[in-house]
Amino acid sequence: VQLVESGGGSVQAGGSLMLSCAASGDSINRYSMGWFRQAPGKQREGVAVINSYGTTSYADSVEGRFTISRDSAKTQLYLQMNDLKLEVTAMYYCAARSGVGLWNSFVSSDYGYWGQGTQVTVSS
Repeated sequence: VQLVESGGGSVQAGGSLMLSCAASGDSINRYSMGWFRQAPGKQREGVAVINSYGTTSYADSVEGRFTISRDSAKTQLYLQMNDLKLEVTAMYYCAARSGVGLWNSFVSSDYGYWGQGTQVTVSS
């Protein structure tokens, strides 16, 4: 499966952005999908994941402010980000992990497919 992210940009603190990830080459029905981010000088970290059953999990830092979803045709993954804070500035990556009904993992090495990333910059 090939993944292409879009929707990143610059926004003021407190604002909102929606990231999208277009999948091609395979149906994402058979994958767990996730959003990860990496800020300069920091390790890549999991932000939100959704498995093939639609079960979602979030990092504590974004719980209640971010929402991960996938569309009915199962070819798009989304991340709605609200009340953005300065510390969320990072490159955001879409990732896929092959398997149906998997537990949600925030371990990046569990994901075999990655997009190129989209930059999110939050300013004061």
